[in-house]
Amino acid sequence: MRIGLYVGDQSDLQSQIEQTRAAAEHGLASVFFNQVMAWDPLTVAALAGTAVPGIELGTGIVHTYPRHPISLAGQALSVAAATGNRFTLGIGPSHKPFIEGVYGLSYDRPANHTREYLTALRAELSGTGHIRVPGAQPPSVLLSALGPVMLRIAGELADGTITVWATPATIADHIRPKIDAVATDPRVVAAVMLSVTARPDAVRDEAAGVFGFASDFASYRTLLDRQGQRNVAETIVAGDEDTVAAAVRAYAAAGATDVLVGLVGDDTEKARTLKLVGELAGAL
Repeated sequence: MRIGLYVGDQSDLQSQIEQTRAAAEHGLASVFFNQVMAWDPLTVAALAGTAVPGIELGTGIVHTYPRHPISLAGQALSVAAATGNRFTLGIGPSHKPFIEGVYGLSYDRPANHTREYLTALRAELSGTGHIRVPGAQPPSVLLSALGPVMLRIAGELADGTITVWATPATIADHIRPKIDAVATDPRVVAAVMLSVTARPDAVRDEAAGVFGFASDFASYRTLLDRQGQRNVAETIVAGDEDTVAAAVRAYAAAGATDVLVGLVGDDTEKARTLKLVGELAGAL
């Protein structure tokens, strides 16, 4: 199993590049950037990739509804060329409150939208469509998928799935069986928030204040109900080194091909966590 870093904060650009450099220095395999209402993750991935050699860059995820698949293909191939083809494109339809409430677009039939979008996107990335970018190889494509329909689409049309808030049990009992039923050797990337800390309850409470609103998004609500949880912060693994290391190994045993580590806590706790996962990266 590969271990990478998940960068989803709102820090300045130089900080995100430095986080990429720190991940590489600690022996991590990848850095994935999230799309929130701030930095464009494709641009950040390109800049980080040109500043830091060797490490895989990815998006986790780019929202599909606001970007035409031809435009996204051109952007993704440009990032691939700029980074020496070290780029992985993670996409997803996002959530109704974002697409309708922020972008003002219809979130009608997201599964059908995703299937049509991926079909067009893969054609463009393969060079059989309109886009030509010299020096670019088609990047791998991951789809954010938690439910059975989206997991089927991920297995049929993408190279795997990228999940968030899913526990090892969910990976083993739900994610892997659904995607394995329609795909051969898919990539299953689990984004997980970790903290090596002596104050686990406080870390989760702090995270709940930042991320707790996501617990009411329909797909996350279904996932949390499956896991017997009320808030996404309950999925955070926080505790001493042995506790966090055991959780990472549990994701590997469950069938995750990659764990993307979101660092939570104060600066000292984040540094301790990064050090630990760097050590695990060399052992798993």
